[in-house]
Amino acid sequence: MLVLGFMPVFPWRDRAGRLSLLKLATFVALFLPACWILWQWWNGDLLPKQVTEMIHQTGDWAVRLLMLSLFVTPLRRIANWNKLITVRRMIGIAALAYAVTHLSLYVVDQRFDLVRVASEIALRIYLTIGFVALLGLAALGITSTDAMIRRLGGKAWNRLHRIVYGIGALACLHYFMQSKIDATQATLIAGFFLYLMLFRLLPKLRLPVTPWTLLGLALASGLGTVTLEGAWYAFGTSAPWLRIMQANLTPDIMIRPAWYVLAAGLVLVLVNLARQASPARKPLRAREKAAARG
Repeated sequence: MLVLGFMPVFPWRDRAGRLSLLKLATFVALFLPACWILWQWWNGDLLPKQVTEMIHQTGDWAVRLLMLSLFVTPLRRIANWNKLITVRRMIGIAALAYAVTHLSLYVVDQRFDLVRVASEIALRIYLTIGFVALLGLAALGITSTDAMIRRLGGKAWNRLHRIVYGIGALACLHYFMQSKIDATQATLIAGFFLYLMLFRLLPKLRLPVTPWTLLGLALASGLGTVTLEGAWYAFGTSAPWLRIMQANLTPDIMIRPAWYVLAAGLVLVLVNLARQASPARKPLRAREKAAARG
């Protein structure tokens, strides 16, 4: 809860002070991963290295929520659901909270030896990358308030907050490097991040958001995910690139991340098709086309 003057501001209320079911549901959902991690700890499911497992899980959720916050804008356009923008800040702050918890648990794992923690961050490149990403998230979190937007000015604030995409790239790289042998989850996150970056190209290419362009994005991001996974294993572990490609083409053995990325992209195509067919959507089409033309 924030307090401005004497009036409490709850995160589940809109700017007019009314209860927002979307914000309330998001607020509750953001606590569920933490509750699940604590339940596993309480139940002894994280043994024998409980703190290490908690470090990994909080880091996983920090990256997932970061990607989810980045997905708000594309999903808002694809589904024509403008209210989604009201939860983007909340999800971003949650990503920062899980990332801070991730680092704090690492400090606990190092027995609060801050000198050792600092030296590990400085000497291990994947820790350095993760720490830089955390600092970037912290800068965005500190400047995420309405007061900071007014103080910085809209243009300066937007320029600063564009670094979130660089932070996303660093987070993906950190995820890959700490995954070592099994980079399945890291590849999945990187595939979704690739989709986001391709989506950002649409306005630059003056392409409207249509089922056809989204289908192209789904196919391109799926193929890109295969390439990323193959390149990582080929250069990171010297595994045969051709074998990785074969694994992706035989999903009956194990469904690889590229298929999940493709499936998610196809779901977004269906969502956009449904919205295009909606009667309320038709008056907005001319405006979208005009915006795409610049």
